Amino acid sequence: MNETKVPNAKLTLLALAISAFGIGSTEFISVGLLPLITEDFNITLSTAGLTVSIYALGVTIGAPLLTALTSRLSRKNVLLLVMVLFIIGNLLAALAPLFSILLIGRVISALAHGVFMSIASVIAADVVAPNRRASAIAIMFTGLTVATVTGVPLGTFIGQVTDWRMSFIFIVVIGIIGLISNALLVPSQLSKGNPISIRDIWKVLGNIRMLLILFITAIGYGGVFVVYTYISPILEQYMGYSPRAIVFILVVFGICVAIGNTLGGHFANSNPLRSIFIIFIGLALALLGINFFLESSIIGLMMVLMMGLFMFMNVPGLQLYAVQLSEKYIPSAISMASALNISAFNIGIFLGSYIGGFIIRHQSLAHTPIYGFILVMLAAMTTLLWLIFDRNKQG
Repeated sequence: MNETKVPNAKLTLLALAISAFGIGSTEFISVGLLPLITEDFNITLSTAGLTVSIYALGVTIGAPLLTALTSRLSRKNVLLLVMVLFIIGNLLAALAPLFSILLIGRVISALAHGVFMSIASVIAADVVAPNRRASAIAIMFTGLTVATVTGVPLGTFIGQVTDWRMSFIFIVVIGIIGLISNALLVPSQLSKGNPISIRDIWKVLGNIRMLLILFITAIGYGGVFVVYTYISPILEQYMGYSPRAIVFILVVFGICVAIGNTLGGHFANSNPLRSIFIIFIGLALALLGINFFLESSIIGLMMVLMMGLFMFMNVPGLQLYAVQLSEKYIPSAISMASALNISAFNIGIFLGSYIGGFIIRHQSLAHTPIYGFILVMLAAMTTLLWLIFDRNKQG
C-alpha cells in the first residue's frame, strides 16, 4: 500500500498519535500519583510501586504473545480491539474499590500496550510511500513523546486537584477519542501481516547476541526505574518540593526526556553499540549525582533532570541494534525480535520498580539511586566488553 491508496495518510498518522498519547500517558501515570494511591488505599510506598511494575510485566508478556496470536487478523481490527482493551483496563483502574482491582486494570491496559506498539509502527509505515516510512513512524511516536512531556504531569495535576481516579478517567477519555479516530481515519484495506509463530520466540532466545542485547536493554533500562518509579516521593521528602512544584518539575523532566530521545536517535545512526555505551555512562553519572546531592534542592534537581535527558536516549539505539542483529542472524524472526526487545524494556521497568520497592522496604528510599547506578554500570560494562570483543574480532 502507498500514499496513492491512502489520500488521508496524515489523518491516519494523527489517529495513531492520539492513541500513542493515551498509551504513553497510562504507562507512567501512577509515577506522579504514588503518594495519593498510598494514602487512599492505606498501603506502603513499595506496594503502590506495583502499579508500575505489574504494568511492565503485562507489556512484557503481552507484546510477543499477543503479537503472534493476532498476526493473522486484519491490522485495523487488531488496532480497534487493542483500544477497547485499553479503555476497559483504565476504567477498571479508575473505579477500583480495592488495590488488587487497580492492579488487574493495570494488567489489562498493559496487554493492549504491548500489541499497540508493534502494530501501530507497521500501520504507520504501511500508509505512506516507502521513502517516508521512518518519518511516518516518528510522527506516530510523537504521541508517546508528548505524553511524557504533558500527559503524565497533566494526569498528576488532575489527581492532585480532584482525585487520583480522575486521572484514569482522563486517560479513558483519550482512549475513546483514539478509538473513534482509528475507526474513522485508519483505512480498512491495510495489508495483513505475515503470520508470526510463537516458536519464533525460541529462535530469538537461542541466539547469544540477541540474548545479550535483551539483557543489556533490561538491566540498563531497569537501573533508572529503581529511581524514576519513586521520583515524586524523592522530590518531596528529600529535596523539599511541594506537590504543585513536582507537577512543573515533571513537565521539565518530560521535555528533557523528549530532547534525549531525539538526540539518541541521531547518535545511534552510525555506531549503535558505541553510542549505547556512552549514553549508559552518562545515565550512571546522573544517578550517582542524585545519590550524592539527594538533599540539595538545586543540584539534586539538576541531577534528576540530567537523568531525564539520558533516561530514554538509548531507546532508539537499543531497538535499532536488536533489529540489525535479527536481520543478520535470524531474518525469519525480525518481528518477534522487535517485540521481545519491547518486552526487555518492560522487564527492566518491572525489575527496576520492584527492586526500588524492595530497597525502600528493607533499607530506605535514599538508597535507591546507588542501586540504580550499579545496574546501569553493569549494562555499560557488558556493552564495553562486547565492543572490545567485536573490535578484536575485526582486527
